[in-house]
Amino acid sequence: MRGPPGLGSSDRVAGREQGTRGVVTNRRAHDQPAANVVSAFGKGPGTLDPRDGRRAIIAAVQVLLVEDDDTIASALAEALARERFVVTRAGSGGEALAAAPADVVLLDLGLPDMDGLDVCRRLRERSAATAIIVITARGEEADRVIGLELGADDYLVKPFGFRELLARIRAVTRRALPGGTEPVDADTEPAAGPIVAGCLLVDPRTHTVDMCGTPVELTPREFELLAYLAREPFTVHRRNRIIEDVWDPNWYGPTRTLDVHVAALRKKLGDPNVIETVRGVGFRLIPPDASGRTEG
Repeated sequence: MRGPPGLGSSDRVAGREQGTRGVVTNRRAHDQPAANVVSAFGKGPGTLDPRDGRRAIIAAVQVLLVEDDDTIASALAEALARERFVVTRAGSGGEALAAAPADVVLLDLGLPDMDGLDVCRRLRERSAATAIIVITARGEEADRVIGLELGADDYLVKPFGFRELLARIRAVTRRALPGGTEPVDADTEPAAGPIVAGCLLVDPRTHTVDMCGTPVELTPREFELLAYLAREPFTVHRRNRIIEDVWDPNWYGPTRTLDVHVAALRKKLGDPNVIETVRGVGFRLIPPDASGRTEG
């Protein structure tokens, strides 16, 4: 299995000769507290160095890399460490499930002991807050859709460029940091207050959702999509604009991704009418009333 473009021998050599600024470990995350790991850069977890801007905050992010190919895993881990992520490696599904929870999981589906899709499902069942990016050679749309339905937040097909991977990680990281906070610059305003649409409450500060008195657990991407729609109830949002704003302005994945997440939201909210499909255009949120039924 060949590694992704951009992770050639020059990258690996640079990591060994110059030393990585992040940390790579094969130990479980709970064996090495985040505060000690991040101090390897000379900063505490989540601190903001004005010289580094948002990069200093990204240093606190724990990444679990699940990849059985040692060559690929080593190259990716060293490259991510240079970007100040704290990387824990797992070479099998069993090791991934035994590891301490991480902020972001990079999950290869071709594992030696388990089906990667089953690992994805079990990781999602264990934590709704962890962001999961599936990395695999399986490029068929059906495989991508299944992965997303089982809880993945994003999907990257080999071969890929490291810059693309980094952009995807940073995109989900904005939703995976503790408390739903984002990697921000010093002058960034605090997160907005709760979003109220009928008896639906979405709180970006605590990353919680309450549907007419019932707490609802969502994945980071599902939460971001719901918050996006709830900010402007009754407004029709075009599909391509939702993809650009909630996923990535340079998104090249299947548009089916959006439909999968909308279907998941409808199911978890317990009302298929909360998010209405406007055929040929996009989606809009219809606020539920106190009885839990949608208005209008």
